[in-house]
Amino acid sequence: MSARRSIADLSADLAERAESFCRQYFPEGRKQGNYWQVGDTSGAKGQSLAIRLQAQGGRKAGSWQDFATGEFGDLIDLLQERLGSVTLKETLREARSFLGEVPCPAVPHATRYPEPPNAASSKRMAQARKLFAAGKPVLGTLAATNLQGRGITRLGPALRYHPRVFLRQGEDDPDPPQKAPALLAKITDNRGQITGCARTYLDPSTGDLAEIESPKRILGQLQGHAIRFWSGKARSDLIVGEGLENTLSVGTALPEFDLASCLTATHLGLFIPPQGINRIWIARDNDEAGRSASKRLRNQLESLGIVCGELVSHLGDFNDDLRAFGRDALRRSLLEAMNAQGLEIKDG
Repeated sequence: MSARRSIADLSADLAERAESFCRQYFPEGRKQGNYWQVGDTSGAKGQSLAIRLQAQGGRKAGSWQDFATGEFGDLIDLLQERLGSVTLKETLREARSFLGEVPCPAVPHATRYPEPPNAASSKRMAQARKLFAAGKPVLGTLAATNLQGRGITRLGPALRYHPRVFLRQGEDDPDPPQKAPALLAKITDNRGQITGCARTYLDPSTGDLAEIESPKRILGQLQGHAIRFWSGKARSDLIVGEGLENTLSVGTALPEFDLASCLTATHLGLFIPPQGINRIWIARDNDEAGRSASKRLRNQLESLGIVCGELVSHLGDFNDDLRAFGRDALRRSLLEAMNAQGLEIKDG
């Protein structure tokens, strides 16, 4: 879908999938006849807010009203309220993501696809969607404190925050699960469908990584997929990186580029490129694992006719570079590396 399509078009498309919309963004609600009932626009349990699922008696699907407050509107309005204090642009981007649209032309090329999920994987994916839907925008939260403390300013609707996410200290922990604050990141396939949710557990007093075994964990399916951050303009190139913070560090220096974070070196090598992409920049860590993953992904991409470039951090990873040298120096370094590999970009 063109980015120029109107808000009314997006609203109509959402209305056609009203029940799916409700199940994703308001999982605490329940279906009652032709309505989805939930407590309020934050998604709390209750039945004060009613969302019409199918057109009826001249009234449109997707229209809603909160009988406790008198608020009403369409699903774009409701999504804006559900996400919190974000811009309309971010809300529309989230709507397009839900509808499975990506901001690049659909130019077919041969590719591979992940194996269909089994019953257990499907259950975990459903849990991941429910968890992400329960989160709220990161601005002003402990998650934003964590990222901004790392020098990262590139955020987006793929990130959310939840103050109380279930947590076990270890796989063999016999105690009941605790709850801890966490940065949530939406893992999606190339249609924009959520396949998983990455959780980064945080120390509630400092915002640093929680001092537990494996503070970074994944719920759902990651193989072949990624956490995606769009620049707002249709592009035919894409930066694909390893860890979330490292990819966002590159994105902080290069905000005009689209990003895909694969979270680990192993999954970087397994990334499935979306249609319409002609060039991929592989942003890897400066170590043997990153080198091997980059080589594996490059071989796959070149077999598909996709041009590859490689971006390598000077220190251990790009977040180290960002914090040591600053945003402007990292930007100059990345652009120099891109230009040296045949991309004519002038800074500013």
